[in-house]
Amino acid sequence: MDVAGRHVTVAGLGVSGISAARALAGLGAAVTVVDGGSGEQHKERAATLEADGISVRLGDAETLPEGTSLVVTSPGWKPSSPLFAAAAEAGVDVVGDVEIAWRLRGPDAAEWLAITGTNGKTTTTQMLASILRAAGLRTAAVGNIGTPIIDVILEGDEAYDVLAVELSSYQLHWAPSLRAHSAAVLNLAPDHLDWHGSMAAYAADKGRVYEGNRVACVYNIADRATEDLVVEADVEEGCRAIGFTLGTPGPSELGVVEGLLVDRAFAPNRQKNAQELAEVADVNPPAPHNIANALAAAALARAYGVEPSAVREGLRAFRPDAHRIAHVQDVAGVAYVDDSKATNTHAAEASLAAYESIVWIAGGLAKGATFDALVQKSAKRLRGAVLIGADRALIAEALRRHAPHVPVVDLERTDTGAMSAAVREAARLAEPGDTVLMAPACASMDMFVNYNKRGEAFAQAVHALAAENS
Repeated sequence: MDVAGRHVTVAGLGVSGISAARALAGLGAAVTVVDGGSGEQHKERAATLEADGISVRLGDAETLPEGTSLVVTSPGWKPSSPLFAAAAEAGVDVVGDVEIAWRLRGPDAAEWLAITGTNGKTTTTQMLASILRAAGLRTAAVGNIGTPIIDVILEGDEAYDVLAVELSSYQLHWAPSLRAHSAAVLNLAPDHLDWHGSMAAYAADKGRVYEGNRVACVYNIADRATEDLVVEADVEEGCRAIGFTLGTPGPSELGVVEGLLVDRAFAPNRQKNAQELAEVADVNPPAPHNIANALAAAALARAYGVEPSAVREGLRAFRPDAHRIAHVQDVAGVAYVDDSKATNTHAAEASLAAYESIVWIAGGLAKGATFDALVQKSAKRLRGAVLIGADRALIAEALRRHAPHVPVVDLERTDTGAMSAAVREAARLAEPGDTVLMAPACASMDMFVNYNKRGEAFAQAVHALAAENS
């Protein structure tokens, strides 16, 4: 891709926008970054870019700069944005930073193993990278996971053998040319529908990850929608559909047998035999949805040719990020678990399924979600519920309809002590052997900067409770 001398407009002054702007300017493009914000943080970022000779326009995210021949968007910008309408009218292409990275790959570039899904993307990508490292391969976890992939490409991705690439539905929407070695869709549940416009459009963007796959399309047997995306994908001749399941696998599947993760997709004589990969106990934590993540990561690694021993070593070495079904502490015989990353109902459902007797701390910004199905599926596990945040009434109503036996504490307060109060109320409801699980099923921004801060507040409250009980 030759951008030298072209006028490129970058939409968005976030991490990916800044990365794309610097990369394109370094390749000789005349870059203008546009952003509708004009606060102090925006001004500071703009000043940094302007010092590098990059133009920045704040406070106007709708007008297409004169002379623009390509627009590179940050992932979160909606397709309906006025800037893109102006680009379409002018006959100017709009692509994302992932598309730019793909086009800039060199002839000896690293292969991409791509992962998407509503939940579990980051954990699975990190698991995959850990397995690849255990196999002695030069790799990195990149993309939506925090390291912009365009940075890796421009550093020289020839330094890597293979990349574990996390991709969001936003990124896939703007990456029409992407063709991975192999890819996985972990699951599909309603999310970001305000951005995509419909569940069908959301699923279609997720399904783009399979387009042009050469070796394997990995799907979730328990989620038929992921298999449907494989069926619909236009792949290279010989590319295989590989399923993963928490049950006993059939041929061309990975699954679980008597506490073992096994492979009947890449094993010799897979019609009759299964290859042991690891024990369930090697997965950290061994919650059902995390075992599914491990199987998906293993499937992609095996598709790349990784030996079974490396799968075991990689899973044993993997340590999950904070606030993902993380055990904080036991207090008075009650386990306290932080799954602040469960920011939607699908993630919360998986978290709740991991425990038998739960006092549930939930609530926040619902983002248009409904909670009836979640409560129906989890009702028998709930000993009590403590509700916080702006949309807690929606969860309270679902509990009244489908779990009227469950005692509910409705906390109106939103001050800095609210989480401490929630933990104390949960402790009051819990009995020895229970789990107090913070799996909010909602976004955090009504009360906290992000889900990390919410999780930290929960952990601090638990530690304070433990100190009082010591």
